[in-house]
Amino acid sequence: MTGTVVFDLDGTLADTAADLIAAANACFETRGLGSLLDPAADAGIAFHGGRAMLRAGYGRIPPDALLPPDAEDVDFPRLLSFYDDAIATHTRLYDDAEPALDALAAAGLRLAICTNKPAALAEKLLAALGVRDRFAAMIGADSLPQRKPDPAPYRAAVERAGGSVARSFLLGDTDTDVRTARAAGVRVALVGFGPEGGGIARLNPDAILDGFAALPGLARDWLA
Repeated sequence: MTGTVVFDLDGTLADTAADLIAAANACFETRGLGSLLDPAADAGIAFHGGRAMLRAGYGRIPPDALLPPDAEDVDFPRLLSFYDDAIATHTRLYDDAEPALDALAAAGLRLAICTNKPAALAEKLLAALGVRDRFAAMIGADSLPQRKPDPAPYRAAVERAGGSVARSFLLGDTDTDVRTARAAGVRVALVGFGPEGGGIARLNPDAILDGFAALPGLARDWLA
């Protein structure tokens, strides 16, 4: 079997929510605002990125807590720094992810990462999780001038892995991933084990993956 499976990272391959939320809370705490986000209840926000977490937290501050107009622009690089310092404290691969990667590789498929996480942080996290060598290509938010949902990063991930876009699909967890796949003209499966569970069906993906054990079978169906 030939083809390429492209993975999103946060919320798809690995549950990174707790470490992302901790980095955002560190920013809020330095402003004397306390921990404004909950690592469990706000996991869905975490998977939409650093700025989304900051905005969510700012929206919860008391009315008398004034923020400077440049708070987000100041806090975003600080959030990345806090996150870099503790990138894999609580993060884990989702259940059965590694056996699924092994099965895909054994079937002759190429594997790639396409994420809106900054490339250096994505590389560091994949290495910390012990799976960087499983992927022939890794495209991050700053690898190209464009980022998802523009299709250019997806296409670059496939091509750098040595594959063909026509024989590839995307596994993700958000509307950004659906829009990326649609723009690239490929199928998309979303994980059904993230914060939304089966509610992810509202995004109308081509398939919902209930667990990584089902991924090799899906790949056979789509790329055989």
